[in-house]
Amino acid sequence: MKKIINLILFLSLTQFAFAQFEPKSPYQEPKTFSEKSYNFFLGKKAKKSMHQRDSLNDLVVAFNKDTTQRGKDYRYLDSLYKTLTEKYTDCTEKNNKLKAQFAELNARYNELMKQCLNDADRFNNALKVKADELAAREKRLQELENIIRTQDSLVNALNDIVKRALLAFNSDELTVEMKNGKVYVSLSDKLLFKSGSASVEEKGIEAIKKLAEVLNKNIDIDVLIEGHTDNIPIKTDRYPDNWALSADRALSIVRLLSDNYKVNPKRLEAAGRGEFYPKMSNENPEGRSKNRRTEIILSPKLDELYKLIEKNRR
Repeated sequence: MKKIINLILFLSLTQFAFAQFEPKSPYQEPKTFSEKSYNFFLGKKAKKSMHQRDSLNDLVVAFNKDTTQRGKDYRYLDSLYKTLTEKYTDCTEKNNKLKAQFAELNARYNELMKQCLNDADRFNNALKVKADELAAREKRLQELENIIRTQDSLVNALNDIVKRALLAFNSDELTVEMKNGKVYVSLSDKLLFKSGSASVEEKGIEAIKKLAEVLNKNIDIDVLIEGHTDNIPIKTDRYPDNWALSADRALSIVRLLSDNYKVNPKRLEAAGRGEFYPKMSNENPEGRSKNRRTEIILSPKLDELYKLIEKNRR
């Protein structure tokens, strides 16, 4: 700005100087040598001054042009600066919002991670508990399987022993079979009783004696005696129906085992089934003959098995 002011002052002084040396009107021809010399040197100075003035004027024009361009550039840059400032402010606000959102999401992430870790710990603990429970169940199952295998072995051995003990009797008199983990000794009506009677016949007593010997040697065997009849009704002074007859026949076997052959009464149980559990059809004589029977069911004691099952329920 100082240079511009100095330049303007210089141009003004130059114009003033030219104004002082301009010839007076009307024009007068120099007469003396001194006037001619003065005009000569004055002309040279004027030309030099005019040349300087023109140069300075060119500088002023160039300066004005440059100043105008600089003004345009300044206004453009100022507008651009304002635009960029607004964008910067907007980006700063968005950045602050994003920072806040990031902080919130990071807090939620940390909370979820903590929760996931807690859940994972709980899951691992629960999984360990379940694994321990499964291991315990597998152990109890193995124990149960061992007991069942032992029971099956006992039943198989008992089945063989009973068959050998009763080998002297015919198949139409008695049968021995194993099913449902038990040994079933089925004695026909003609081997044990007369029609309508609960008194055991001699040959039947012999069969009961053989069986009692087996029971006394194998004390861990429970005995259930079931009396069965056909469906032909009976009505006597002693037996009003087949149910009463079947119960009395079962009781006769129980007393024979306990009284005569000293089988522990606590091991014995009697039940009358009447005609309600037929083995074959009652529509023909052969079927009715098969249904008139007494079944002695031998079961290994299951106390240990029942205790284990009860333990598994807890």
